[in-house]
Amino acid sequence: MRLGYFAMPLHPPGADPARTMDDDLVQLATLDRLGYEEAWIGEHFTAQWENIPCPDLFIARALGMTTRMTLATGVSCLPNHDPLMLAQRIAQLDQMARGRFYWGVGSGGFPGDFEMFGVDPKSGEHRVITREILDTVLALWQDAKPGAYEGEGRRWRFTVPQPQPDIGLRLHLRPYQKPHPPIGVAGVTANSETLVLAGERGYIPMSINFVPPRILKTHWEAVETGAKRAGRIADRKTWRIARDVFVADTDAKARREAIGGTLGRDYRDYFLKLLPKLRGFDMLKVDPAMADPEVTLEYLCDNIWIVGSPDTVATKLARLAEDVGGFGTLLVIAHEWTPRGAWERSMRLLKEEVVPRLSRARSSRSRAAGPGSSRSPRRPRRGRAR
Repeated sequence: MRLGYFAMPLHPPGADPARTMDDDLVQLATLDRLGYEEAWIGEHFTAQWENIPCPDLFIARALGMTTRMTLATGVSCLPNHDPLMLAQRIAQLDQMARGRFYWGVGSGGFPGDFEMFGVDPKSGEHRVITREILDTVLALWQDAKPGAYEGEGRRWRFTVPQPQPDIGLRLHLRPYQKPHPPIGVAGVTANSETLVLAGERGYIPMSINFVPPRILKTHWEAVETGAKRAGRIADRKTWRIARDVFVADTDAKARREAIGGTLGRDYRDYFLKLLPKLRGFDMLKVDPAMADPEVTLEYLCDNIWIVGSPDTVATKLARLAEDVGGFGTLLVIAHEWTPRGAWERSMRLLKEEVVPRLSRARSSRSRAAGPGSSRSPRRPRRGRAR
């Protein structure tokens, strides 16, 4: 299992953006030293908790503070953008990164951002706009034919001028990676249409941190559906699954610091208030029949988060991989952990103790497993009412 990071990021409203961005950059530099392979940076214009509206600018600075990890937008919400400007900014960023870059794209999901850019998510137009803008960016990178370009409903317009070779006039910038940076697509809902797109085009599929295995399974089914349409074979090694992870020396300490610390705060004060305004708590439920009041921090710690000692976290990650049929990269969700030392120890334990345990456990299971073996489904551990 490979390790990466996903920074929405998460900071309470009113936090100093200059300080929090510096703190986020320090986190990336730390993970780069520990050997984490990639980090995805979110984009939101109206979400104060997720306070980076321009991940490309953040990544440009992070390139100078890291040496090995691949940096990525997570994601560029395409309905927020003019495709010409986006094509140029992403191409320049890929040139500056010399290929140490992935381009994550998506249709967005935050209600304030949809309102700001005049997008009606109930109609599904955000998905149509996403494909249109993505295809326009790719066309500009491949062969920017002179002429007028216009979006559906005139949401955007621009003109590519005729080249004038004698003075070097042309729309010239292309990505460093050919034909373009590897593209990642994030999925949230069951049977995600964006993950069908990932399968169709061979893009990197990513699954959000909230959802239990019953929904994650539909994510991979969506990828395979898209791949079959295009005559491709989907590779589970490309699949990224995001999770909230905290590792400590003992289960009791990890649970206490997760529920009572930053992770618990971010869910209590943000996600458990936000999700009812979006899709409700159903996406968090291992058992769809659960009542909403049963979705507590304790329930999340036992069923959705990956929290515990190195042995426990290794067991939980192995179970997750088995439940969904396997995946390639774990993306750990970023939080502003305080004290920082506990976070750094958690990330070090994950890299240096948990992952080796997973490798050893996989080898042992491969030797011991016989044909036709199967596991019985588990019932979720229920939390106390909120």
